[in-house]
Parts: sequence; C-alpha cells; structure tokens
Amino acid sequence: MVFFRQVPSGYFLNINQQPIPNMSCCNITTERPAARNLTKRINAEDKRLLNCRAVDVNQLMPLKYKWAWEHYLNGCANHWMPTEVPMQRDIELWKSNKLTADERQVIMRNLGFFSTAESLVGNNIVLAIFKHITNPEARQYLLRQSFEEAIHTHTFHYICESLALDEREVFNMYHEVNSIRDKDAFEMKLTSDILAPGFSTDTVEGMQRFVKNLVGFYVIMEGIFFYSGFVMMLAFHRQNRMTGVGEQFQYILRDETIHLNFGIDLINGIKAENPELWTAEFRVELQGLIEQAVELEIAYAEDCLPRGILGLNAGMFREYVQHVADRRFERIGLPVKFGAKNPFPWMSETIDLGKEKNFFETRVTEYQTGGSLEW
Repeated sequence: MVFFRQVPSGYFLNINQQPIPNMSCCNITTERPAARNLTKRINAEDKRLLNCRAVDVNQLMPLKYKWAWEHYLNGCANHWMPTEVPMQRDIELWKSNKLTADERQVIMRNLGFFSTAESLVGNNIVLAIFKHITNPEARQYLLRQSFEEAIHTHTFHYICESLALDEREVFNMYHEVNSIRDKDAFEMKLTSDILAPGFSTDTVEGMQRFVKNLVGFYVIMEGIFFYSGFVMMLAFHRQNRMTGVGEQFQYILRDETIHLNFGIDLINGIKAENPELWTAEFRVELQGLIEQAVELEIAYAEDCLPRGILGLNAGMFREYVQHVADRRFERIGLPVKFGAKNPFPWMSETIDLGKEKNFFETRVTEYQTGGSLEW
C-alpha cells in the first residue's frame, strides 16, 4: 500500500519528503548579475614568454605566438601509441641467431639511453620549464610535449616487454654505461640549476640560466644527443630488420622534430623580447656548452660502435654529430663551428615521410579508439 503525503499549495517534497517552497509558482524573478571586470580581458600584444605580470596566463585567446599554437596542432596531428605497432617480426629476429653481438649491443645501448632520456626531458618540462613560461599558448604546447615524452617512455617499456628484455638492465643503463651516464649527468645539472632555491627569471642572469636550460634540452638533448641513436636504429629499419622498433623510432623522430622546432622558436622569442640577455659572453658560453655536448655524443657513438655494423662506423658519427651541431648553431644565431658534411642524407627523407606511409599498413587491427573502450 502506498501513502501519499499531502503537500501545501506552493510547495513540493524534497528527497527527504520534507515540503519546500516551489519557487516557480512565486512571483520571484532572478536576474543575471551585471558583467564585471571587463578590464581583465587581455590584449595579445601584452603577452610575453617570460616575466609577464600584466596578463592572466589562463587566457589562451587571443593568440600572440601563433607558432606555439601551430606546433601544438602539429603534435596532435602526429599522435600515435606504441601498442599500435606490431612486433612479431622483431620478436622472431631477436630470438634467432641472425643478429650479431655488435648489432645487439647497438640496439640495447640505444634502448638504454632513450628510455631514461625521455623521462629526463619530461621531468624538465614539468618541474623546470612550465612554471617559468608565462604565456598560455606556449604552455599549451608544453602540456602536449610532456604527454609525448610519456608515450616515448611507454614505447621503451613496450619494446622491452615484446622482446622479453631485462627491463631493469635497460632502464638502469645510465648507471652502468659511462657514455650514457655522462650525457644524462650533463642534462640533469641544467635541471638542478633551475630547481635551485631562490631561482627566478627576474634578472638577466636568471633569464640566461633559463635559456641555457632550454638550449641544453631542446638544442642539445633532443637536437643532438638523440640523433646518433636515430641513425643507428633506423639503419636496421632501412634494411627491413627490427621493423617494429624502427617504425616506433620513426614516430619518435617526428615528434622530436616538432619539439626541436618549438624549442628553437621559444629560445629565439625570449631573445627577441629580452635582447639584454644575449651578450657576447653568454653566446660564448652557449657555444662552449654545445661543443661539450658534441664530444659527449661522439664518445657515445664510439661506445656503441667499437666495430662497424650495417655500413656504419664511429668516424661517420663524428662527422654527423658535428654537421647536426652546425645546423643547431645557425638556428639560434650562433656562428657555425665545424663545417662538416652529412654522411647520412637519408635521414632527411625519414623525417619528411608522411605519417601514413607505413602506419595504417602495419597497425594492429584490435586497436580500440576511445569510443569503443570497455570500462
């Protein structure tokens, strides 16, 4: 039997069966409050990359730095996940006796370097860079990039899992191989400088330290340290070997190309807005930093390739690293140092390939899109 409670006119029952006024039957009007703080609407010309105190960093629009938004859109268009790449052929080759000990060493050393380096880049974005950038469109790209760094770290876990590698060995290699440790220590020092107590970008010296960090991670880590490894790993792919790993390195390379372009635009934008930081002494300091990185990368290549494989040898990498460094010098307004030629012209073709070339031919068919996931 159901009992209905009598409700007074003009009332209705709430969830606890208590009568409350029904405002819809009353002659009460609600007016939207007048708009306020219109003066807080920003003008694009008031935005700055560093030390912007006049503009709310939460207001993305209107854009001032359209290049930052363009890099964000390019990153989104290049989206991929490692688990979309089949690894069966790689697994069969890795389990066979068709790879030499030197070839296996090259693969393992590069997996060891990249697996930690991607985490270092991600940590630097989140802990050292993001808080000091005072522009929302640049921050928007940094959020996208930090996600991509996580995808790259995921990639090396996926490769280790697929090939049944010792994950502890791969992810700990920066503690076990001197040439990897030296490159990572070089970068970690730049992060710790920005994380030091009392650091700020309010002074010229502070801005210079911040730009030094940007050069260290964008120009050097992603623009020099990664490129020898890309050549080594993609050399396998060019010979139709380790094709799954090679395809993933192709996608990482394309991500890193966008990262590098964003970083250079960011560095040059900060220079343009703060010309006082670009002193002759600071330029010499940056040039010395890049030259030091070149020697670290050459040592790494020699460590990976004590003997030649796949038509590669350590001497070729000395020339290649110097060639890459010259291109980086040019793009941030520093004089070319080495005058070296590119011994691997096919790398440019790899960067320029459309994402669709192999992606849809090789992706796993059971990949689920967001709309079809089962929660």
